[in-house]
Amino acid sequence: MLEEITPLILTYNEAPNIGRTLQHLTWAKTIIVIDSYSTDETLEILSSHPQVKVFPRKFDTHAQQWNFGLAQVVSQWVLSLDADYIIRDELTAEIAALQVDEQVNGYFARFKYCIEGKPLRGTILPPRQVLFRKDTAIYIDDGHTQLLQLTGKSAMLSNHIHHDDRKPLSRWLWAQDRYMVIESKKLLETHDNELSLGDRIRKQKVLAPFIILLYCLILKGGIWDGWTGWYYAFQRMLAEILLSIRLIELEKLHNQQE
Repeated sequence: MLEEITPLILTYNEAPNIGRTLQHLTWAKTIIVIDSYSTDETLEILSSHPQVKVFPRKFDTHAQQWNFGLAQVVSQWVLSLDADYIIRDELTAEIAALQVDEQVNGYFARFKYCIEGKPLRGTILPPRQVLFRKDTAIYIDDGHTQLLQLTGKSAMLSNHIHHDDRKPLSRWLWAQDRYMVIESKKLLETHDNELSLGDRIRKQKVLAPFIILLYCLILKGGIWDGWTGWYYAFQRMLAEILLSIRLIELEKLHNQQE
């Protein structure tokens, strides 16, 4: 199965992560990377891996970036990865042993979120469809991120992907603020009947930061992870506070225009 798969990765200033991610993809004949004109050492690291093919593209939306990447893939199967996703040996072995089922066009994977390499007991990250047949899939934008639309059936992989982002906090804050601008617009422009319960709570601005703190610490067991669990919980709470602030700003701007 592995010889039929091309990993596809998006990068922008991912020097703290991309090297570790590529170390776990030595089995791949070709790795496609769509780079949004990185200014750190990302391109230098990528150039040290001969199986990596880099395609520069100015970033507009995640869906457009991913779909451009799909167009560069020539294999039947795609392994769609963020630059901080670690495919450990257990997951590689599971993928290699997959028996091709013509009715199954994609596979979801669950995540273990890591702080400085240490996996946490739980995460708010939902499973993501990371392995799929190229000719059955297309990405669409969904708020600050993207969704994969796939025809046919999907299955779930048993082993987890380790999400291990080691970029500085300042970069995380920069990215989260950009994401929350887009997310706040999506929440305000979508009718409540079309939003999930979680998004309706987020739209109220006040409760969501406190709910996510308790959710990460108590329901996801972060309190038993020591300082890493608290760090993750505070991180997610801060992201929700940023969203609340952006929602207030947008609502104020909207009221002034009326």
